Amino acid sequence: MTPEQHGKTRLLAIDLGLRCGWAAFDGSSRLLGYGSRHFGNRTALRKAIPQILDGYPQLARLVVEGGGELYLPWGKEAARRGIAILQVMSQEWRADLLKPSQRQSGVDAKEAADKVARDVIAKSGAKRPTSLRHDAAEAILVGLWASR
Repeated sequence: MTPEQHGKTRLLAIDLGLRCGWAAFDGSSRLLGYGSRHFGNRTALRKAIPQILDGYPQLARLVVEGGGELYLPWGKEAARRGIAILQVMSQEWRADLLKPSQRQSGVDAKEAADKVARDVIAKSGAKRPTSLRHDAAEAILVGLWASR
């Protein structure tokens, strides 16, 4: 993403894990960028969260898929900055964006998420991936779901 796109980001979606998927959307729900980043441990992730959020000066909403210990530092930092945060579990957004046949198993859901995310990427004009990690694909769909 360009610095200009960072400044336009209003919604940031995170697929939570030590390997985090992320997707940035502007105020009109257009996908601006996406990706995946690996953190070696919880401490590295916790320390990186303020730096990540610093990169999005106009961020209004943070949507995080997942829970547990990894969610807590995201919630704490968003609250400190006055950023609205929404925690969602995969079952919630998958029920709205994927057909029942695509949600039969986690493997089916991840394959379907990849296909739908590629469609979102194509329609948005964002850079097309050479490969798309499932965590980035799911972050794209979490953001799409939250922006509706």
